[in-house]
Amino acid sequence: MPKYFPLFLDLQDKPCLVVGAGEIATRKAAQLLHYGARLTVVAPEASGTVREWAQEGRVHWHQREFRDSDVEGMLLVVASTDNSQVNRAIFDAASGRGILANIVDVPDLCNFVYGALVERGDLQIAISTSGRSPAFARHLKKEMEAQFGPEYAEYLEILGEARALGREKLPDAADQKAAYGRILEMDLLGLIREGRGDEARRRALACISPSSD
Repeated sequence: MPKYFPLFLDLQDKPCLVVGAGEIATRKAAQLLHYGARLTVVAPEASGTVREWAQEGRVHWHQREFRDSDVEGMLLVVASTDNSQVNRAIFDAASGRGILANIVDVPDLCNFVYGALVERGDLQIAISTSGRSPAFARHLKKEMEAQFGPEYAEYLEILGEARALGREKLPDAADQKAAYGRILEMDLLGLIREGRGDEARRRALACISPSSD
């Protein structure tokens, strides 16, 4: 198995292709849409969800079999079909053009893999076993979801606001680092869990600029 490089991609308005429109392919398409991809779907038949997306203009659905030219200009390609020859053709067409490709549940036909993802606002924790045990990755995801609750979304918003204020108020990098360190040592998460998010925000920003308190 290859050793995969962990990477977070900006898919906003980026061209992506999904080949197939059954249950699994629809789930993969939904993930890409969630992150703003400009999505094309190629499949002779499609799930009701994909048909609705197409009617709403959220995806471009080509109701036909895959053609090699479908991968042209795509950032990445995801495929889920029940035909091994078609799967191989999709992977060869994409990888031959230097395009990222993932043939679902066929590790040998993937040059990128999905991680099990925990999301809390802008906080993203991706878990990968490099394709060796997706079930274990899902198991770890459940543990991480219990460990990192919804309060982390608000916490990260506060940290982001403090960082922006630090860049404005503290021109010296050492002062910024010291202020961020003080903020991270505070029990802001505890305050947020108690419903005292505003207080957590005030305390964090006061570490940057006392006038923010």
